[in-house]
Amino acid sequence: MKIRQLQFFFLAIFFVLILSGCGSSSATKEDKVIKIGATAGPYSDQVTEGIKPLLEDKGYDVEVVEYTDYVQPNLSLDQGDIDANVFQNSLYMKDFAETRGLDIIEAIKVPTAPIAIYSEKHDSIDDVEDGQSIATSNDPVNQARALAMLEDLGWIKLKEGVDPTKASEKDIAEYIKKVEIKPLEPAQLPRAMSDVDYSFVNGNFAISSGLKLNGAVYLEKTPPHYMIGVTVRESDEDAQFVKDIIEAYQSESFKKLNEEDEKYEGYVLPEWMN
Repeated sequence: MKIRQLQFFFLAIFFVLILSGCGSSSATKEDKVIKIGATAGPYSDQVTEGIKPLLEDKGYDVEVVEYTDYVQPNLSLDQGDIDANVFQNSLYMKDFAETRGLDIIEAIKVPTAPIAIYSEKHDSIDDVEDGQSIATSNDPVNQARALAMLEDLGWIKLKEGVDPTKASEKDIAEYIKKVEIKPLEPAQLPRAMSDVDYSFVNGNFAISSGLKLNGAVYLEKTPPHYMIGVTVRESDEDAQFVKDIIEAYQSESFKKLNEEDEKYEGYVLPEWMN
């Protein structure tokens, strides 16, 4: 009886090892496929030109998935349709994650195209006058970012004690320049230029629309909390593919790409890159 029990025991162990071996092989194959989401334009270009080749050298099959808004990339990440995304700053990511109940984190900051102020009607921000119209992003994080720029420019004054990273139009204490603020979807801001005096355009949408950073009338002095980052699921924080993505961004070849390609001129570099 004992011999038969031992036979069943070792047979069970054998099948467990066989099944776990098959599972391991399948997981390894899956882990070598990486889907990275990015908004069309600079961050998609960075991945395609500077990150994808390095990951492919490590044996990964890399697919770059382009988006045209600031909502779907995080939802796709949470649902497992992509493995990482590159389009947002840490404040936007945290706000979105809290609102939607997502477990996502920033893995590394990347070279960032700043918010740029463009105008088809004026050659300088010094031309601003009462009654002129200003287009800004309508999402809370980037609108607060634009309002902080307006205060720095001396066009408005925010209420005392207001956190500038959370400011909204109701937090404006005074319009030093009596401008009209028009919040719009971020992707619409480049197209709104002909309808307003000044348009505050996020760098990725500016570049993907064919605008040049050096053609703006003013560039944001981007602080660290507005730098764009690579976002991953929190459960993947220690995964090898995330470590390999970080290594690719920190490589000399990626740094050289950003320093030598003129289309990345005007980008703000993360601290680790200086």
